[in-house]
Amino acid sequence: MMKHIWILTLVLFFHSRGIQAQEKKWTLEDCITYAIANNISLQRQKLQTEAAQTNLAKSKMDILPSLNLGSDANFGFGRSVNPVDNTITFEQNFSNSYYLSSSFNLFNGFVNLNTVAANKFMLKAGLETEKIVRNRLIADILGQYYQVLYARGLEDASKMQLDLSEKQLFRISKMVETGKEALSKQYEIESRVSADRLSYTVAQNTSSQAITTLKQMLQLQPGIYFDILMPDLKNILITDYTYNTDSIYSLAAQVLPRLKAIDFELQATKKQFAASKGYIAPRLRAGGSIFTGYYNVLSGTNLEQDSYQTQLKNNNSQSLYLNLEIPLFNNFATGKNIKLARIKKDDTALRLELEKNNLYTEIENACLNYNRGKSEYGAAVANFDYNKKSFSAVEKKFESGLVDVTDYSAAKTTLFTAETEALRTRLQLLVRKLAIRLYSTGEYENVILN
Repeated sequence: MMKHIWILTLVLFFHSRGIQAQEKKWTLEDCITYAIANNISLQRQKLQTEAAQTNLAKSKMDILPSLNLGSDANFGFGRSVNPVDNTITFEQNFSNSYYLSSSFNLFNGFVNLNTVAANKFMLKAGLETEKIVRNRLIADILGQYYQVLYARGLEDASKMQLDLSEKQLFRISKMVETGKEALSKQYEIESRVSADRLSYTVAQNTSSQAITTLKQMLQLQPGIYFDILMPDLKNILITDYTYNTDSIYSLAAQVLPRLKAIDFELQATKKQFAASKGYIAPRLRAGGSIFTGYYNVLSGTNLEQDSYQTQLKNNNSQSLYLNLEIPLFNNFATGKNIKLARIKKDDTALRLELEKNNLYTEIENACLNYNRGKSEYGAAVANFDYNKKSFSAVEKKFESGLVDVTDYSAAKTTLFTAETEALRTRLQLLVRKLAIRLYSTGEYENVILN
């Protein structure tokens, strides 16, 4: 009996834990944290950064001397040279040799050094590009998150409109039953309720689609319950800042990864251009080797032969060399590579200037939109407050029979429009503010989590 009780307790415990996990609602920070950890595009970009790290390590290793150890064994059955007395022999023989060799570039036009420097800048550019992909992902999630908030706000406003209509329908129905109102008035209210119910259904579907889009952006696994935790929008502070384009741009030019990435690429192309010119210079290479071997005639000879160890010791030889190579003609390949490297450098410099111009335009538009949005938001809030008072007065008149259904419906529609406009301008102003703060900080984490 006790065993069954324990089993039932465990089942209920894990079931309750599963329900709690299923009903978890996501904050904006939860969405961003999950996306950064699991987004496939961001993971692919991290692999590109890892590849850049590997290229840098390889270019550094290319500077080191080469070192090779080798050995061979050979059975001879025909004409061969006896390495003991340098005579020609047709006897069967066995030879075995060992060698150790090393070489080092003394000078090659600084190609390796410039390649290492270029790869360092490309790694830095890759790290900044990773930030760009991450920030773009966060920006997309942020925009969709506020789309969900707006859709939910429209849904709540539509529900409120439907509740008001149903409230009036209930009141009018009772008055029709007692003969105080005409049946036609009830029909008019029923028509209004039907229209409001349709609007509410559309708002629900729009909200559901917005949630689905956000879930798809997060790339959640199938079967995972997803819903957002609605913040209290009324408690989100709207500051009275006025942003200046030049001051924001001066900060953005220093911190934004989108400019840093191209600047690092430009530094890399300069080093690549220098490396390409290095192939014109003479190349000087030094090296050395150690060699030893063993030779043994296997048949048909009375030749006295030293032992294996003795031959390896006596046949030991060493060598050092210097190799100078002066390029004279290589089908103009070096010249074409130099020209292509210069074109790439110049194009990257132009791309950086174009990105700076685009950034200034974006910041200028963002500051103008925010400064204009403040006045729009203030006007929308004032209009909403006015319409709430106006609708309250019209509602009382309608209940007293001083205005008809048409006037009441028009006032309710105007209130709904004012409420949704206040919500839209508020969310729009918040998004624009976050965008401007991004320009001045460089990363969305600094914007959202502070």
